Amino acid sequence: MKIIACYSNKGGVGKTATSVNLAYELAQAGHRTLLCDLDPQGASGFYFRVKPSKKLKNETFFNDVKRFTQAIRGSDYENLDILPANMTFRDFDIFLSRMKNSRSRLKKALKLVDNDYDVILLDCPPNISSLSESVFKAADHIVIPVIPSTLTVRTFEQLLDFFKQHKLGKKKLIPFFSMVQRQKKLHTDTMDQLHSRYKKTFLETTVPFSSDVEKMGIHRAPVTTFSRNKPAAKAYHSLWNELQARL
Repeated sequence: MKIIACYSNKGGVGKTATSVNLAYELAQAGHRTLLCDLDPQGASGFYFRVKPSKKLKNETFFNDVKRFTQAIRGSDYENLDILPANMTFRDFDIFLSRMKNSRSRLKKALKLVDNDYDVILLDCPPNISSLSESVFKAADHIVIPVIPSTLTVRTFEQLLDFFKQHKLGKKKLIPFFSMVQRQKKLHTDTMDQLHSRYKKTFLETTVPFSSDVEKMGIHRAPVTTFSRNKPAAKAYHSLWNELQARL
């Protein structure tokens, strides 16, 4: 089983849209996939029309096999299940800070369903915390949406510094450019600069800023299911193909 996290220490960069569409692409490719939403806002579950279990709280998430598995919901798509988040997930950091070997707890919890899935995809909240450090340890690969603008680039470089300072494996990090507006010179210039600065680090695929991605909230479905031939859907499909080659 592989664990892939979709993570950024900045909000509003397209993490959930990426998680939802990559999970769909994984499932369509025949991989038994679990999309695990760690963000208490629960947007991934909303997009897939599933309601969270109110019984899956801090301790039960990490220690109770029965409650963990009972909280998993089926989706409308073959090979794709969802573990939706509820608002109690906002206390994960407090709970983990009190636990011994806290960085290993998430990976241990996910191992509960090791035999049921080929891939677990984590939709992560935007911060650097006890939970995110657990994500860094658990994940085999970390996909990072980066808007090519000043603040997002700054937070990406902060993440690189954090990995360096804590001697974490930077090879896990797989950034790509998200919400790109090519008519903006800032975006094109920033992408050129980062491709030059971090050679072969960023994926070549870019996901455009698109109203079709915003319409996912109306259709409550991955963008490919209702707008297959539009640029955003093609970009997510390309993103999966390129990511698959990296993995």
